[in-house]
Amino acid sequence: VHVVSAKEKVLRTMQAEGLLVVLVVFVAFAGWWGVRMATGPLDPASACETTALTSLSTGQVQVRVYNAGTVKGQATTVANQLKGAGFVIHSTSNTDDDYKGTTIVGASGDDPQMQLVASFFPGATVTTDHRQNGLVDVVVTDDLGQGFKADAATSIDVPSGHACLPVAQPSHSATGGA
Repeated sequence: VHVVSAKEKVLRTMQAEGLLVVLVVFVAFAGWWGVRMATGPLDPASACETTALTSLSTGQVQVRVYNAGTVKGQATTVANQLKGAGFVIHSTSNTDDDYKGTTIVGASGDDPQMQLVASFFPGATVTTDHRQNGLVDVVVTDDLGQGFKADAATSIDVPSGHACLPVAQPSHSATGGA
């Protein structure tokens, strides 16, 4: 029979408490990291860089086009129209999110990139989400509303004197069945 001394009991208690502290710190760090990853940009390179300029042209604006409708290839068709107007197409994809008509999504209502894109879609719904990547999303459905205004101006004045332009280059051009 092994008799445990008081010294051994204290040592085992301290080891158990030390291990518990290490585990609590690890879990807290993992939780913090998880929340940070879930709420931060998907790609660290997707941040934007504030650039001084007095006007913004379509070639400086990166657009993601999403098809929220049932017409196959709708996002690609719209992306090709935008590309023809000089916009840089970041990506095209489908989305299961529920939209009605064409929707333009960007950082804020006074964002010049968003205003320039929206000028090509008369009557489109404009929504802001305070994004930090400088990209503008165009979400199309089966109902394109007033459609694409091919003769819209390809540049816009920037009264604030600066815009937050994407640092990351587009991942691919408008291709595929989106």
